Parts: sequence; structure tokens; C-alpha cells
Amino acid sequence: MTVNDWVVGTQWFFLLYFICINMGYVMLNLLSMGSVKRYVEAHSLDDMPRGISGFEIPVSVLVPAYNEQETIASSVRSMLQLDYPDYEVIVINDGSKDGTMDALRREFELEPFPEAYWQRLPVKPVHAIYRSRKYPMLRVIDKENGGKADALNAGINASRYPLFCGVDADSVLERVSLRRVVEPFLEDPRTIASGGTVRVANGCTVDSGFLTSVGLPRNPLALLQIVEYLRAFLFGRLGWSPINAVLIISGAFGVFTKDVVIKAGGYRTDTIGEDMELIVRLHRLYRTDNIPYRIVFVPDPVCWTEAPETLRVLKNQRIRWQRGLAESLSLNIGLLFHPRGGAVGWLAFPFMAIFELLGPLIEVAGYVLMTLGFLAGLISQEAFITFIVVAFGFGLVLSVSSLLLEEISFHIYPKPHQMFVLLLFVVLENLGYRQINSVWRLWGLLLWIFRSKARWGEMTRGASLQNGSGGSTH
Repeated sequence: MTVNDWVVGTQWFFLLYFICINMGYVMLNLLSMGSVKRYVEAHSLDDMPRGISGFEIPVSVLVPAYNEQETIASSVRSMLQLDYPDYEVIVINDGSKDGTMDALRREFELEPFPEAYWQRLPVKPVHAIYRSRKYPMLRVIDKENGGKADALNAGINASRYPLFCGVDADSVLERVSLRRVVEPFLEDPRTIASGGTVRVANGCTVDSGFLTSVGLPRNPLALLQIVEYLRAFLFGRLGWSPINAVLIISGAFGVFTKDVVIKAGGYRTDTIGEDMELIVRLHRLYRTDNIPYRIVFVPDPVCWTEAPETLRVLKNQRIRWQRGLAESLSLNIGLLFHPRGGAVGWLAFPFMAIFELLGPLIEVAGYVLMTLGFLAGLISQEAFITFIVVAFGFGLVLSVSSLLLEEISFHIYPKPHQMFVLLLFVVLENLGYRQINSVWRLWGLLLWIFRSKARWGEMTRGASLQNGSGGSTH
């Protein structure tokens, strides 16, 4: 082959790859539209269908906490005020080095609570279990540091109810969120896991554990993440749900059947993406054993969480997510193209492997090689412009359609100027933010390939969920 043949082949490869990845997301958006329409129609009258309300399954809400002194009190208060008939809240202090335990003792009047602790899953040593004198439904586990997965496993061991809900300690739930996310378990007994929507809390106002007003943050990074969450996390996941192919339920807000998770071995403590790995593992186990099941993503139950507001923290988060994705897929490679794999093994898994796992490598290479080829005169102006239109134009269309679908369906940001700001950041997100995200994700992929030691990094809290000052633009 001549050099010209290699150049032509390369430009066609990158062009077709970007077309395929964006058409894949277009298809997910179309599937999402049907799901959202059915969901909104089903919930247009009541918070819960009349045939289901009153039969809710008791739930244990698990809150792993490590160095969360700024937000832990507000987050726990929000969970103690959920509109749900029968639930408990278990906070797991995972060896915090700050004042997390002091904040919990001060706010909730904790006292030692001797109880039988059935260690069905192996965890780091538990120092003590406390009960709140103010709130009988609240218990706190104080244990040796073992990571988030280990803390969740300790919470599962101490839980009393058949369902458990994992919630991040820096998050705030809406009052009806737990009701909504448990609905799939009542509608279909085959359901083993259900996840809700995670939204960016920066700019919102929280008072006494309640989110009292929705606003937009002043920080541009947080604004960019609002757009990203809508496109990639809300409608990207919602599109897979109708065909039972959801591969990610956020660790910030997900409900599971306890016995199913214990039988599967609980959360793996040797991975950095324990939430996704558990979901992929459950798919693999149930598919290979040919057991009917459902894993569902529900668009309306909302969990509000703080997004990173500095490049350093955001970079560490995205590197961690990419490594978690690589671990989750590699540890469950048996699901890929398994004869009983169904839509998850034959569509979702290869989609995630080709476009999400390997995507950063191909995308960064495409941007670099196409630009260098154009500057060196090896690639024509027409080919380069076509590539730019596909790479940026499709992304812009996807982001705009996701924002409009969100506005039509849930109307979270009702003020006209809020929609104007979000539309502006839809454009800006495709002009640099997505590209630098691809670089960070590529970094995470390379660290996984070369088996570099995994690090969580530090998440700097703005304490907006604690004191109500979210830096809003409204």
C-alpha cells in the first residue's frame, strides 16, 4: 500500500468511527424518548400508582462516609425525611480522619448499640455500632478504613431489610426519590436492581436536608457537567433500560435485592469502579445461568450531588471512572457475545467496549492525526471539514436534543435564563470540554493497561449541601 492509501484509509476509519459512535447515541436518545413518554404518562397523576402504594418493600439506606464532615449531617437529615413507610438509615464511617464521627454524634445524639452482627460478607474490623437517640431508624457503623466497597459490604451485613439502597454521603435525595426507585421491584418481581437519576447540586439551595430551590452554579465546570449528565448519564442509560441492558447504576443512588448481592459475593474491594462492576457481574451471572431478571434505570427518582469545580478534582474523577469501566468489563468478559447474553451481551457490552472503553484512544488519535495530516497537506480541506462537522456537529445535536428532552419531560430548570445559559454551555461543552475529557479518559485507560496503582484522589467539598450556599446564578 502507498502512503496515500494509508492516509485515505486512516481518514475513513476515523470518520466512520465518529459517525458510528454518534449514531449509537442517537439511537439511545430515540429509545429514551419512548421510555420517558411512557414514564411521564404513568406518573402524571400520582406519586405512585394506586395499585402499588401501601405495598412498598422495606429498605435499608446505606451511606458510606469517608472524611465527609462538611456534608454528612445535611445528607443524613435528608434521608431521615424521605416519604417512605418503612426504612432504616445506616451510615458507615469508613475510618474517617476528619470530624465525620464527631459531626454525627453531635447532630444525632449517638449512643453505643450492642447488637448481633452477621458478617455474611468479609469486611474490615468494625469498632462499634451506634444508634441515634433522636431517630430510632438511624444507626452508625464505625469501622476500620477499607474503601467504599468494603463500607457498603459492612452496611449490607448490618442491614435488616430485603432491599438496600446505596447513597453517597455527599448527596441529597428528594422526598419521593426512594418510592420511585423501588417501584420496579413492585411492578416486576424479577427486578434485582434499580437506579435513579443523579443531578448536579451545585447552585441549588438545601435547607435542613431538603433541596428547596433548583439553580445553576456560577462555576463553569459545574455548568458543563450539568449538560454532560443529561446527555451521557440520564438519556444514555435510559436508552438501554427497555431492553434490559443497563450496565451502569450510579453508586450515588441505586437499590438492590440484598440476598442477590450477597449470593453474588457483594461489592468487590479490589476494583475502583465497584458500582458498575457489580451490575455487570449480576448481568453475567443471571445470563449465564439463564435466570429471568430485570435491571432497571428510572429517570425520575433524583439524587442531587456535588460536582467537581476544579480541573484537578474533575481530572481525577474521570481517570477513576475510566479505570472502573475497564475493570468492570475485563472482569466480566464472559458476558461478551455469550450465547445467552441477550441485548446486554450482544449490544450493550460491545458498545461500551468499543465506544466507551476504547473510545478515548481512538478519539484522541483521530483529533491529533487528522489535524496533523491536514496541516501537513496529506488530508484535503474537504475531508478535514467533514471530520470536524461529524465530530463536533453530531455532539452538539446530541447535547441539544438531550437538553430539550429534559425540558419537555421534567422541566427541572423552569426559568428562561436558565435554559439560555444551559444552551450556551451545550455549545461550549463541544468546543474543548469533551476533548479534554477524552484525554483524561485516555490517561485512565493507559494507567489500567500498565497496571498502575489505583488512587481515588481527593474530592474538595464546597459545603453547599450543608449550609445552603450553592453559588447559584439565580
